[in-house]
Amino acid sequence: MEAPPDNDVLWARSLHFTHRDGSPGLAGVSLGVRESEILAVSGPRGSGKTTLLGCLSGLVPAQRGEVWFNSAPVHTMGPMARERLRRDRFGWIDPVPVLVPELTVWENTALPLMLRGTSRRRARTVALEWLERLDVGDTTRKRPHELRQSERQRVCIARALAPAPTVLFADEPTAPLYRADRTHVLRTLTTAARSHGITVVLATHDAETAALADRTVSLLDGRRVKTVHLPPVPETEGRATCSLSV
Repeated sequence: MEAPPDNDVLWARSLHFTHRDGSPGLAGVSLGVRESEILAVSGPRGSGKTTLLGCLSGLVPAQRGEVWFNSAPVHTMGPMARERLRRDRFGWIDPVPVLVPELTVWENTALPLMLRGTSRRRARTVALEWLERLDVGDTTRKRPHELRQSERQRVCIARALAPAPTVLFADEPTAPLYRADRTHVLRTLTTAARSHGITVVLATHDAETAALADRTVSLLDGRRVKTVHLPPVPETEGRATCSLSV
């Protein structure tokens, strides 16, 4: 078994995954992600981006292949070990904002910190700082049902950043946001990642979003390809087209 390169915080080799309905998810994808790098995984919808993020994070075990995190073999870990890894070292942003309805905004944001053992007072301070950075500092005492969808997504991003994870997996993190909000939120996300040394794996089908990354890996039908040219997403998103060189 070959260990990953020392400068790669994440390393995957020959990942294969087939969905329950028989459709291909990943077909032999290999990649390395360097420490503190922002890597964009681009491709049209259905290309395998979400599946790849799931396999890299241990959320979805690959059916074949290897995944390493800081020289630890994620692919051989049991369910509890993978769960601890995601809780203690990884962050995740979904394309659809999901918050605990019974908790206030600041409590939702502070929750990952408190689960790691941070005191309630310290967790609240950190949560409020991130909520201010993402322009939702005036919502701290509200419940999720009182927020607009774009506000809920900002809270989810603040929640993911607050614990300063080693690796942040962001699956179309600005999908619910209007174009006017996307640039600000993405720049806040990338600036925070760079200043805190957070490695980011960012799935996107938007060329403007991918352009903010240090490097881009392109997928099509579960395979890596050399280039996927994606048009910017219009204000009212239509069906994306792409041109490819394989």
